Amino acid sequence: MRSSYGTNFSLTLFGESHGPAVGFVLDGLPAGIELDLQNIRDALTRRRPAGKISTQRQEADEFRFLSGFYKGRTCGTPLTFVIENTAQRSEDYDEMQFLPRPSHADYAAFAKYGGYQDPRGGGHFSGRVTAGLVAAGAIFQQILSEHGVTLGTHVKSCQDIADRDFAWDRLGEDLASLLSPGFPVLDETARRRMLLAIEAAQSEGDSLGAVLETAVLGLPAGIGEPFFHSVESEISHLLFSIPAVKGVAFGLGFGFAHGAGSQLNDSFAALAPGRVVTRTNHNGGVNGGITNGMPVVFSTAVKPTPSIYKEQDTVDVRTGEPKKLRIRGRHDPAIFHRARAVVDAAAAMALCDLMMGRFGYLWARKEGPCVTV
Repeated sequence: MRSSYGTNFSLTLFGESHGPAVGFVLDGLPAGIELDLQNIRDALTRRRPAGKISTQRQEADEFRFLSGFYKGRTCGTPLTFVIENTAQRSEDYDEMQFLPRPSHADYAAFAKYGGYQDPRGGGHFSGRVTAGLVAAGAIFQQILSEHGVTLGTHVKSCQDIADRDFAWDRLGEDLASLLSPGFPVLDETARRRMLLAIEAAQSEGDSLGAVLETAVLGLPAGIGEPFFHSVESEISHLLFSIPAVKGVAFGLGFGFAHGAGSQLNDSFAALAPGRVVTRTNHNGGVNGGITNGMPVVFSTAVKPTPSIYKEQDTVDVRTGEPKKLRIRGRHDPAIFHRARAVVDAAAAMALCDLMMGRFGYLWARKEGPCVTV
């Protein structure tokens, strides 16, 4: 049983929703990296609930390093990061310990751990645990940015409401705009319509899902390994670790099933000697599992929050008897606008692992060879 990821480094997430704390242990970063703590705070703010369309559980997300960090820099030893939980209301879950919530991990966790898991607020399966992932992701995003790589995620669509597409001729500006803690869309009209839709679902005790779209700018060609460690494989691996993610597609994704090769192939062009681009980017910047130098683009489907206030059918796992369940507690009518910070973190982590594999251990400290094309 493992909660770790990484080939060139190792990240382990720990904690439960209503336990004392959540956090991570990151082993394998070089010594001497000066960490921007404000970047970590900003990333946690983008994940934090805000306003009436989010849970009213308000955590301060104050953090500290327990090891591997001294005088503002990494030591090269395991970096241990912790955020204390301070706003739990565990009594909300007393009646639900043996009544699994539909579409939650409650029953699956009960079956795996034999009833010994912490059931409060979803335990280790809760979105609360992603706070550690977001914090680690902020470190990876800092490292990428120092090599000219930036990324960002917006809400591509919610129900029948669509945000505008990324402006590919000014993608850097769009990505910079998504660093703000607000609702992550590029069009103000789409923002207003999505918020109204979420509020309408909330008023009925229901919830909504959405499709997120992420773009990564500045990756060199040649990153990724064929087959088992492709760019798509590594990013998807981490995206599917995020609670509520049920689908991932790169570039056109399933849209490739509805066109011909003559329409959807990305033809090549030379901007300058040694600078090759594609005229379109239907493949989302990846060919053969390896980056081709164009922006890497992928979409992530986030399902509606399973915790809804409507009455639902369940089963008492002790007796097998059918039961009716009406949940209590503080729950989000939508989590996708908060999940964008987790998607960014997951993508940054996967890409840093691949970049370290391509350019070596000291790449993360901006030392050693880093030849790009």
